[in-house]
Amino acid sequence: MIARLGDFQFPDSAARLYPHTPQRPWVLEVGFGDGRFWPHYAATFPEAPNYLGVELSGVSLLKANRRLRDAGLDNALLTKLPADVLIREVIPHAGLDLIVVNFPDPWPKAGHTDHRLLRAPFFRLAASRLKPGGTILLTTDHDEYFAFACAEAAASGVMHTEITEPPAAALETKYALKWRDLGLGAHHARFTPTAHAPVPHGQSAPYPEDPTTVPHAVLTLPDTFTPRTFEKLTERNPASRNPASRNADEGAGWTVILLDLYAGLRVDGWVVLAHVVEGELTQEVLIGITAREDGTHLVRLAKFGGPIITTGVKAAVGVVTRWLEGQGAVVKHHGY
Repeated sequence: MIARLGDFQFPDSAARLYPHTPQRPWVLEVGFGDGRFWPHYAATFPEAPNYLGVELSGVSLLKANRRLRDAGLDNALLTKLPADVLIREVIPHAGLDLIVVNFPDPWPKAGHTDHRLLRAPFFRLAASRLKPGGTILLTTDHDEYFAFACAEAAASGVMHTEITEPPAAALETKYALKWRDLGLGAHHARFTPTAHAPVPHGQSAPYPEDPTTVPHAVLTLPDTFTPRTFEKLTERNPASRNPASRNADEGAGWTVILLDLYAGLRVDGWVVLAHVVEGELTQEVLIGITAREDGTHLVRLAKFGGPIITTGVKAAVGVVTRWLEGQGAVVKHHGY
């Protein structure tokens, strides 16, 4: 089954995603291609583990979905998301038994190594999402990237590396068959956490039911506040300017762009459309400015669209609040 962003909670759980098989191991495959690996690998278990596959190619998503459906793997979910976003925002602390990475894009050109998945921040993030005894399996044909990934695992300080033979299922993938026909082999490593990081500070949570915990601010607007025009406004977190220095658990910095302001149709107030970029994750969210009975206004993230309440989304509420302060508003309190 294909899962969209709005189908997940942040973080989520295997019990909710796989209600009929919650006790089975949970496997994540990063970059599943056309889905050839999982039917072969699942068959090596007495019962197919719960499977979550993440991929950026929409064509691959459809091909893999047909393949897994035809194989009768009804406890398999596929989604089209950046892998680091899925692991950071959706996977709970100590939730996974196994992470599989087969033939990842090596980004071989000079200066492109920051785009590689298997860097030290990723290994630290993965260590926090794996259960004790969980592992990462890497299979690749790329000599330099294999050496790079092993070095990054060591540099992470949380991984033990064992170089061994790949599972047979990894050699049935599209790329493995291609390299085999060319007479080329593949490298394989098994990475096991030697330490498990604590739950990252500020990890996203499901959209709160209590409105006081949703990012918000309460303020008093000047009597003269009647906006008729709105100019696009951009704010950036300094961390977003230096991606090489950030930690994967801490996200990717943020950029918030306030795109437009609309008058409310049902209530007295306005709605701001904000564009939020955090690394590979982009969201457009609505932030309401709503009149209250006591004469104040509530600035609050709207639930519409099921946004992930990330650091950048919280910051967007702050950007709107600061813009209103620039228009003469007085902030009574805020929660963002």
